[in-house]
Formats: sequence, C-alpha cells, structure tokens
Amino acid sequence: MRGNHKGLLKGASLLALGVLTLVPATSANAQTWRDRQRDQRREQRREQRREERREERRGRDWGDYNGWGGTQQLRQTALNAGYNEGIKEGRRNRNRGYRNLNDFSAYRSATKDYNSRYGDRALYQRFYRQGFENGFRDGLNGY
Repeated sequence: MRGNHKGLLKGASLLALGVLTLVPATSANAQTWRDRQRDQRREQRREQRREERREERRGRDWGDYNGWGGTQQLRQTALNAGYNEGIKEGRRNRNRGYRNLNDFSAYRSATKDYNSRYGDRALYQRFYRQGFENGFRDGLNGY
C-alpha cells in the first residue's frame, strides 16, 4: 500500500507539474493569437486606406470642386479628357523628371473634346486642367 501511495503522489506531482507548464503555454498561445488578430485588423485598415487613396488619385472621386458648377456632362467629359492626356504625358515624362504643366500645350489649351453644347468653355478648361493634373501625377507614379 505504501508503494501504491508513493505512485499516487508521484502521479499527482507529475500531473500538477504538467498543468503548470501548460498554463503558460496556453496563455502565450492566446497572446500570439490576439497579436495576429490585431495585426490582421490593422493590415485590413491600411489596405482599405490605400485603396481609398488609389481611387482618389485615379480620379474616381472627383468631388464637387468647391461648387464650380457646370453640367454633369461638362464635368465628366473635361475631367476624363484631361486625365487621359495627363496620364499619357506623365508616363512619357516619368524618367525625364517633373516638368511644369504649362509646358504642355494640351494643358494650356485645355479644350480637347470640348463642345459648345456643354456650356462655359472657361469652366470646361478648369475641369480639364484638374483632370490633367491628376492623370499626370498618376502617370509619373507608374499607373
């Protein structure tokens, strides 16, 4: 019976030792899991912000341009035409370094695709130049 008692004590001691060694490992695993979850959420937020900035740079969020006015057709045509010309010039000048936008005749005239049916020519030029600037910046950045 004494031998059996020693065996029980020995078994209980080993069991207690095993529980003590498992507890820190379990809490360490839980901490690691929480860290991974936190990092994953942080990376998702970063990616969402990057995507929002990408969309803005690509001109999909044109905004109201401080209430410049004009019809939707005037704004969209001018912004698209300006952006398309700007991105071409930006890509062409990517390795040459930045140039003053006024060096580009398309930027200065700002009338590509303009039609008098759209309305005010000066307003069209304003939107066109804004689109050109966005496109030029994207072209320089490799989009």
